[in-house]
Amino acid sequence: MTRWNTSHIPDQTGRSAVVTGANSGLGYATARELARHGARVLLACRDEARGRAALDRLRSEVPTAEAEFRRLDLADLSSVRDFAATLDDFDGDRLDLLINNAGVMALPYRTTADGFEMQFGTNHLGHFALTGLLLPKLLATPGARVVTVSSMLHALADLDHTDLNSARSYRRWVAYGRSKSANLLFVHELTRRLAAAGSQVVAAAAHPGYASTNLMTAGVRMEGRTSAERLVDLGTRLIAQSPEGGALGILCAATAPHMRPDSFIGPRNGLRGAPVQSFRAPWTKKDASGERLWAASEELTGVRYDFSRSAPAL
Repeated sequence: MTRWNTSHIPDQTGRSAVVTGANSGLGYATARELARHGARVLLACRDEARGRAALDRLRSEVPTAEAEFRRLDLADLSSVRDFAATLDDFDGDRLDLLINNAGVMALPYRTTADGFEMQFGTNHLGHFALTGLLLPKLLATPGARVVTVSSMLHALADLDHTDLNSARSYRRWVAYGRSKSANLLFVHELTRRLAAAGSQVVAAAAHPGYASTNLMTAGVRMEGRTSAERLVDLGTRLIAQSPEGGALGILCAATAPHMRPDSFIGPRNGLRGAPVQSFRAPWTKKDASGERLWAASEELTGVRYDFSRSAPAL
């Protein structure tokens, strides 16, 4: 059996893609490969200097790339709304790919600009709002896909629907696991709602396994724990695969023909290797839990999804 790799990406000429967190790591590797295969790519990043540096790097590595940068801070819903409002001049009414990649991991307790726990607010609520605001473009585009990046560490914790913001107690890895479970529940519920609306848009999820990115050391660095940062860095260098390897699951979910809705794509052995369908905890496919999270997310973000516009079938 041939293992899926970037040579299997179909020609993306004429297609457009928004990739969040594209200034480094998985997001950059994903954006670069989509551009290399002909897609028009928008790098959506929180830090303008890093985003523009990534754009320059991408253009140097892929001289034929059609790419641009725009600022997006998923931890600030006003930034999400501003970003979505400026997208009318990006490939007109169409959007072929939305890659919900950006995220934070195992941070000390922090809150977003809107007062949400940072991991839940950034990893889930920011992308929930962004997807809803860009939904009209996706619905209008035949063959459109939404790929949301989760993690095998979603298995650390199911959601606590009575304490989504970890207000009663905060354990960083539990909060991270819950945010990644929320990503998968979001994809599951979005799939159900798209199907009910008769839409051809495919919602899928992916994970990178254990990939070497700056996400791994961000939390301990914020606390000034130098020895812990060195230990994590050593383990990452010894075990982790490259960002390019980690991005394979995302790229497969985004471009492989006949991708099944609600798929979860990641490395063959869970940590590294060619992308395949991955294990997911049973709580991430519970309809009632998905509906409950959806209702809470609409209430918290103020974004209501409108499925009334549907693109023609391919």
